[in-house]
Amino acid sequence: MKKTWCIGEINATFIAQMERLLWLYSLPLDPRFPVVCFDERPCFLIGDTVCGLALKAGSVSKEHYEYVKNGSCVLLMSIQPLTGKRLAQVYDRRRKREYALFLRELAAQYPRAEKIRLVQDNLNTHNLSSLYETFPAEEAFALSQRFEFYQTPKKGSWLNMIEIELSAIARQCLSRRIAGKAELEGEVLAVVKEREEKGIKIEWQFSITSARSKFNRHYESVRAENIKCQRT
Repeated sequence: MKKTWCIGEINATFIAQMERLLWLYSLPLDPRFPVVCFDERPCFLIGDTVCGLALKAGSVSKEHYEYVKNGSCVLLMSIQPLTGKRLAQVYDRRRKREYALFLRELAAQYPRAEKIRLVQDNLNTHNLSSLYETFPAEEAFALSQRFEFYQTPKKGSWLNMIEIELSAIARQCLSRRIAGKAELEGEVLAVVKEREEKGIKIEWQFSITSARSKFNRHYESVRAENIKCQRT
């Protein structure tokens, strides 16, 4: 399947953040410094206003065009690409508190890690202030020491491997109408558990070398000598 990228301005800042992530992805598995990708996805709760007819076996399911909006919730999720280890939580809202609670659960998954190298975007809740606004200072500081943050560049969410996993989950259960949070949570967690038990990992192919080739004109616009160095 051909991947479509939404790319913003590729300037020196974008390149620096991109190469830092690609370097991180190239590292071998190290239990002391697990690389984990994190993001969140809003989920809209949509119910039917008209009950569908019972279908015969083998028939294609159909939905009435009318529907009712039952609010929304948010899925917070992480994956360790090299092992397929996952964590998913569904919350009513997306706030600093939910982010902090998720980080605490994530840290508990890696009790022996020296630092969890967390890949995430620069959303306003995705920073250490969320910990201090949710937990006592002692706990917030201790938890903050468990993480090392790696941010995707602006409009560079495609560089976060969790997007691949979220797309797979969306295709399996979030692309249809689900009326309530409890039902959505049950289905999402079931899919996540199944994928983890199958040992589905993420094989990332995009490297620093391929980035410098694909975006060579952007590297040249940052510093003309970059291209000369690549050709020698």
